[in-house]
Amino acid sequence: MGRGWKGGRGWQQAEVPSADDAAAWFGGRLPDGWFTGAPEITVDREEIIVVGELPALTEEYADDAARAAAEEGRISRYREETRDERIEIARQAEHRYQRKVAWGARLGGTTALFTTHSAPVMTRLRQPERLILDTLVDAGVARSRSDALAWAVRLVGQHADSWLGELREAMSKVDDLRSKGPDLA
Repeated sequence: MGRGWKGGRGWQQAEVPSADDAAAWFGGRLPDGWFTGAPEITVDREEIIVVGELPALTEEYADDAARAAAEEGRISRYREETRDERIEIARQAEHRYQRKVAWGARLGGTTALFTTHSAPVMTRLRQPERLILDTLVDAGVARSRSDALAWAVRLVGQHADSWLGELREAMSKVDDLRSKGPDLA
């Protein structure tokens, strides 16, 4: 599977069907009452993550630690009570979109993701970049070069959210312009 523009798909793999309607599909497919509103749907080439907000806790708690424990407990209960139905919905979505489906729940200040997909990514690095990864491993920040690279990607993501958002928006505009252009196939 190659990258690059394929028939209006932009920078996605050509063989994977579009998931542009995933939010609408999940919105129509999910049982009423699971979440307080529409779930947050995040899609990439390999996975769809569905995260919904659970109903707020009504009890009073002695401190933030007790509230966090109650939130974790409620999310855990939601995970167990909906497991079979989530598996069936995921199976249908995986067939439709040819991507793995992971679930999550948010309650108050607590968010938990369930069984997310970890996709291998291969890259070639020159010695200066490898030395950076090796330094992170030697310092105990990461267990391996792979973990060090994942750590670096997470760090960049935390500090470059607005730039990455602008880049995604620009890519979307390019895709729109290409779709309006002549079909050269």
